[in-house]
Parts: sequence; C-alpha cells; structure tokens
Amino acid sequence: MKTPTFFPNTIPTLVRRLVRATVPAGLPAALILLVLPAPVAAAAQEAAVQDGAFVFNTFSFLIWGALVMWMCAGFTMLESGSVRSKNASVICLKNIGLYAIAGLTYYVLGYNLMYTDVGGFIGSFDWFYGPSADEIALLDGNEGAAAAVVENGYAVTSDWFFQMVFVATTASIVSGALAERVNLWAFFAFTAVLTTVIYPIVGAWTWGEGWLYKMGFTDFAGSTIVHSTGGWAALAGALVVGPRWGKFRKDGSVKVTAPSNIPAVTLGVFILWLGWFGFNGGSQLALGSAADAVGMSNVIVNTNLAAAAGVITAIFVSRPILGRTDLFAALNGAIAGLVAITAGPNIIDSRWAIVIGAVGALCCTLGLKVLERARVDDVVGAVPAHLFAGVWGTLAASIAAGADFVTQLVGVLSVGAFVFTVSWVLWTILDKTIGVRVSRSVEEIGQDAAELGIDAYPEFVLMVDPDDGGDYRDPD
Repeated sequence: MKTPTFFPNTIPTLVRRLVRATVPAGLPAALILLVLPAPVAAAAQEAAVQDGAFVFNTFSFLIWGALVMWMCAGFTMLESGSVRSKNASVICLKNIGLYAIAGLTYYVLGYNLMYTDVGGFIGSFDWFYGPSADEIALLDGNEGAAAAVVENGYAVTSDWFFQMVFVATTASIVSGALAERVNLWAFFAFTAVLTTVIYPIVGAWTWGEGWLYKMGFTDFAGSTIVHSTGGWAALAGALVVGPRWGKFRKDGSVKVTAPSNIPAVTLGVFILWLGWFGFNGGSQLALGSAADAVGMSNVIVNTNLAAAAGVITAIFVSRPILGRTDLFAALNGAIAGLVAITAGPNIIDSRWAIVIGAVGALCCTLGLKVLERARVDDVVGAVPAHLFAGVWGTLAASIAAGADFVTQLVGVLSVGAFVFTVSWVLWTILDKTIGVRVSRSVEEIGQDAAELGIDAYPEFVLMVDPDDGGDYRDPD
C-alpha cells in the first residue's frame, strides 16, 4: 500500500481567490462557467475537480480507516468466544490495550520509520507525526496555502490514520494465537516493539518504497506485510511460550478445548469480513476519479468472493482433514480467503478471486492439522489463517495480479526470516526477564480471576475441568 502522490500541476491560488471573490456563494457550477471569462472558467473548473478529489480521497482514508478499526471489535469477539470463559476478560483487555499501544507507538516513531525518507531498509528516526506545514498554515487562516494542501491529494493525517489501523490488525493476530497462557505485560511489551519497529521496517521495505518495492514486490493490501508479519510473530511467540497445560498428551492425543461462545466467534468473523471491505477497498488509496471508483468496486467484490469461497471450501475439506464437519474451520476459512486475496484484490477476472480464496482456506485447514501434530498451540488458528494463507495469497498474486513469482517468493522469505527471527529473540528475552507465561495455577483457575479479579460471565460458576492434566511435559 504505497502512499500516493496526486496532482503535480495545481491551479494557482490566485484563480481560487478570483473565483471566490467574483462568484456568489451557492451559484451552480454550470452558471459559474457562464459568468466567468473562458480562461478563468476553465481554471475554476479544474480547481473544483481537484478540490473535490482532495475531499473524496481524504474522506475515503478516514471512513475506510474507521471500518478497519472496527475489525478490532471483530478480533475481540472472535478471541473472547474462542477461549474458555475463565479467560474472556483478559482477552478484552488485551485487545483494547494493543489498539491503544499501536496508536501511540505508530504516532511517536513507527510511521516515520516506515514512510519518511526511506532508504533501502528503514525510514527516518524523527519523532512524532502531524499535519504538514501547509496544512497548519491553512488552519491558521492563510488561504494561500490551500493550493499546496490540495496538491498533496489528501489530508496528511488522514493517511496516517489509515496506515495506523493496519498496525493494530497485525498485533491482534498475535493476541489470539497466545491466548489463555501468555503473560499480559510480556504481551504488551512485545506489541510495543512490534508496532514501533518490526512492522514499520517490513513496511519500509515494501510500501515505503524500500528494497523489496524496487525489486517489484507486490502486496496490494498486506497479505504478507500485515498478515504474514503477524503470523510469523505469533508463531515465534507460540514456540517460546509453549502450549497450554493438558493440550497435548503423552499418548499423542490432543485435548479439544471447545470455544466458550460460538455465536460471539461467528459474530466476530462477520465483523472482520465487513471490516475487510475497508481494509482492501481503502487500499485503492484514492476515490477522486471514475477509475478509482471502478477499481475500488472490483476490489470489494473480489474480497467478498474470496471469503465466500473460503467458507464453502473449509466446510467440504474439514471432514476428511479434521475428521468432522467443523464450524471453527469454516469460520477460519472465511478469514483465510480474505487474507489470501488481500495481496491482489485488484484483479480484473473475479473468477480468480474464488480460486485464491478456496486454496487459502485449504491451506488454513491443513495448517490446523499440521500445527496440532507439531504440538504448536494456536488457540484461534491465527497462524494457519494469517501466515499460511498470507504466504499463498502473496505468491498467488503472480498468477492473476501481474506480480513476478520469484520476486514474490523473495519477499515472503525475507519478511519471514526477519520477523520470525527478531520476534523469537524478543520473546526469548522477555521470557528470561519478566516471563512470557502465567503460572500453571493461574492458567488452571483462569487469568480473569487470578489477574483481573473479574469474571466475564459472573453468573456462571467456575468449575474445575476434570480432563485437565495428563500433559506430555508432566513427569511419569
């Protein structure tokens, strides 16, 4: 999602002032062209087009950004419903906390590392971010700055807001994978580094026009940049933190921990599906022309088709792969389809969106089984849905979206090596210092009661699970 530049030839401020001074307020545009001299009328018309494009572009960033922010509610519902009820309150705190952390860290440093004066690998270490000098002058009443503001094509902070909500999405992926046993403060510390440094560096390589961008790497809205980054970070965390006690037994069997609230999980997926229209549609990065409107429409349709194909595919393949027709797999199939299409939702032939979404769901469902056999505990299936499907979607952009396969593969491997290595080192440091997981007793009673002193469902009686124990790590 490269930050765009619009309108290199802006109408002089003098023309704008002349139009305002000579044309009565509210006069229809057609009459304006009649009462003004021909050269001035032409300039006025061009100025009006540019002003309108500026407003639509800015509004697009803001409204789509708000929709992406709403995905945080989707992740909260999905995760809190997926865990056992004794941990739902901590999930809620983690999700609102990570969104707040992402907003602050990306403002303080992250955006500048990602987009400002990017060389090959990283941007500027300037602190804080805000309106441009021309925008500040305009807000101070200097109408002469209006032309320079409009020339940029969008309000500067509207772009920052749209970029920031993507950072929060990356952090949300990590939250779900490590649920029910990760230390709250270790998670917040990792989130701060992820959103300040790790994600912005990946973004600088790509959307910030760093070395991968110059190679021709393509990722329209972030199958790799956002979703695989979150998936690699989650996988590293799951390996360091370890599985929940009793999840994997000595005899090789896997304890099924049923979600506590299936309707909440389903609602969460629907919210994410809705938010993805802003995620991918907003990544058109403009709404100031007919071509932008058509392109955005195609992106949203392709996004919807991929998700639908993901659901149906997961329903069909869950029985032969998982041994049952699995609702949880179907819900993750929708997310996997959405993740997979995100690298290239701007394809013209929408039939490819169905194929890409279907294969993404297949990768996710197979991934659930692979992680179980590897004794990697991912509570919500975040790694298969975001990492495995994200890798597939990034490579699939070379099939239908015009990307080069080798370049896409280089991008996938380089981002994976960087994010996984740095994340694993950071999780290990946190483990050796403050500890990355709660004690076994806290895990058994639940983080809500032990850490927060609040129950998500206080009318329910906390019961000890008679099936707890028998972990493969227990002594004989």
